[in-house]
Formats: sequence, structure tokens, C-alpha cells
Amino acid sequence: MKQFSTISKLLSTLISPEELMELVEKHHYEDVARKFHVKDLLDFFVAAALEKWAGFRDGTEVMASIGLSPANYSTVSKKAADVPYEIFKDLFHLLIRKCNRAKRRTKVVKQALLLVDSTTITVGKNRLPWAPFHGERSGIKLHVAYTSETGMPLEVKETGGLSHDGPAGECLANKAFILVQDRAYGKHDRFDMFNKSNKQKQKQYFVIRLRDNVELHRPHSLNRMQQPDSNVVGDVTCQVGTKQSRTIDRYRVVTFCDHEGHDIRVVTNVMGVSAEEIAEMYKARWAIESFFHWIKGYLNLPILFGNSKNAVFTQLFIALSVFVLLKWFFDQVKKAVRKSISFRSFTRSFLAQTLAVEWLSAVVDFLCRLREYSERGLPIFG
Repeated sequence: MKQFSTISKLLSTLISPEELMELVEKHHYEDVARKFHVKDLLDFFVAAALEKWAGFRDGTEVMASIGLSPANYSTVSKKAADVPYEIFKDLFHLLIRKCNRAKRRTKVVKQALLLVDSTTITVGKNRLPWAPFHGERSGIKLHVAYTSETGMPLEVKETGGLSHDGPAGECLANKAFILVQDRAYGKHDRFDMFNKSNKQKQKQYFVIRLRDNVELHRPHSLNRMQQPDSNVVGDVTCQVGTKQSRTIDRYRVVTFCDHEGHDIRVVTNVMGVSAEEIAEMYKARWAIESFFHWIKGYLNLPILFGNSKNAVFTQLFIALSVFVLLKWFFDQVKKAVRKSISFRSFTRSFLAQTLAVEWLSAVVDFLCRLREYSERGLPIFG
């Protein structure tokens, strides 16, 4: 079983040619090429992510061997620079709407966490003159809202490497979830903005880490029952910040120790749960760090093929789409397998073509069932 052909079939089943054409027309791109079309560019970058190609030249030399229509280096690189990357950004979010079931949540519950953070990809200074970074580097950022319950991103925003995380974090907030963020997002007036509510809109619940030097004004300790082996060392309500920059509302600040014994303070407007639960909500943020590590290690993200904005973000959004397809594929297949394995283990075995017999059988059965549903026009998503 070839990993590229499997993922390509999944993509073709979940995203119809008509849907792809609608995205192309939406962004006013005329696909007038005689041979290498938008769908071919999509397939090229799907293969590039899975096969870990080193660049356009490397890919064009072997693309025919995995079933892609052959094309030369200049054709592929020019197409990547010409096609608006927003087509593939919209395609990625279309996949998310279909595959990430957390999108349908209407009420906030404490288990529904939205983890927001960013990752930076850098290259040499002259590679991306439109995206300056620090020193002799240029780079871009991917700001990601990630749902812990499904293990998938919910939304992604792209910026230059020098963009601040805070404003992007505001754009990615979602009131159906408890927002969990690191200290880069901890601006005091943002807490008050999130905490506002009225008859039409509920407040944005959040758990955000405070910087070490942030002042707590008029703290009042909350009564609580100390749990056995708890790492919580403080639970107070207070205003946050100095007189020059202080929150209007009072918030809950929970202090707990990490595994190295360092104090971590998080500010939250979530009440009615224990301090230990608040600490666990923040600790769940590690999942998005694992996600960044995974996509960089498995989907070839640090190696940017092109220099233009279109080429760079086209490659990145297609790689993110591959992640969504793999995660959804794993979630569907594991329902038929008695022996559970992690997504990371499944992916490693799938890409190396070393799946155990039980899993391989479940994969084949699922693909046959998916093809049958598609041919009969039956709904794939229940």
C-alpha cells in the first residue's frame, strides 16, 4: 500500500472536483495550463509532505514513479508562485469543517479546550525578502487554534515572522471553548475584553499564563480543600497588573509547580472548578507543542521549496491538510481494531509501510467502504 496513493484517494473522496473548482473561481484564478493544473499542484505538495522531498527539483525527478503526471522543475515552481495560496488555505479549512467534529459544539464545557499558539519557520535572509525576521534570517509564523479533544487544528492564520502573537490569538478565540494560551498572549486589557458578556454574546472563558513579573493587586485567597499530592500552591482572586496597566475586573489566579519545581501562575475567569483542574487545563497546552513537533518532523515543513508568498503558504497549508487527513483516517480505522496504538505510532508505521496485519486489514476494509459510499452517493460523515 503506497502512502501517497492512499492519502490522495482520501483527499479526492472528501473534496470533490466541483468543490476545488469553486475555490479556484472564488479567488479569480484562471487555470489555463495545458498540462499542470491546480489539482496537479495539490497532488505534488501532498506527495512532497509524505515523501519528504528536498525541493522542486527533487520532486520533479521522481514524481512520475509514484503516479503523478510528469512535469519539469520550471513548470511546477512557476505554478506554485502563480496560484493564490488562499485556494489551499480555504481547502484546508473546508477539510477541518468536515473532519473536526468539535467545530459543531454550541455550549462551552470545561473539557472543551482550545489551545492557541504559534510556530515559526525560518530560512536565510535572502530567501523570503517579504518576510523579514531577526538577524540574518527571514521567516513566517503559523498561528494555530488546536482542539485537544479531537487532536486537530480548528483554524490557522498565517503571518510574517515578526508579527506579535497577541492579535492573532484574539482572532483565533472561540467562545464555544475554554481558551488556553501561553504568557505571550497575556495582555491585561485582553482579559477584560474576553470577560465581557451581554444578552447576545457570552464571555470568552480562558486560562492564560502570567509573566513572572506581573503584579497581583489586592489578592484574596479562596477557600479550598487541599487534594492529596496536589501541586497547587495558591488560589486567589485579584486585579492583575500595576496602577498604570491594570484589569478592571477581578480574576482568579492559580499558582502551581511544574515538574522541575518552578512556580507557574495562570489567570482565568473559570470558576466552579478546583484549582487542580485549572492547572490541568493549562498543562493540556503541551498537546499543541507536540502537534508542532509532529508536523515539522513528519511533514517536511522546515524545508520550504519556493521563495514567493504563494509558494510558501501553498506548501504549508497543503501539509496541514495532509495532517488532517491522516488524523481523520486514523480515527476512523481504529474503531475496527481491538489493539489500540497512538496516532504517532500509527503514522510512523503507515508511512514506513509496516502496519501490523490487524491494522492493515482494517485500513483496507475502511478504504473499500469509503469507495462504496462515494460510488453510491451515501454520506461519509455521520
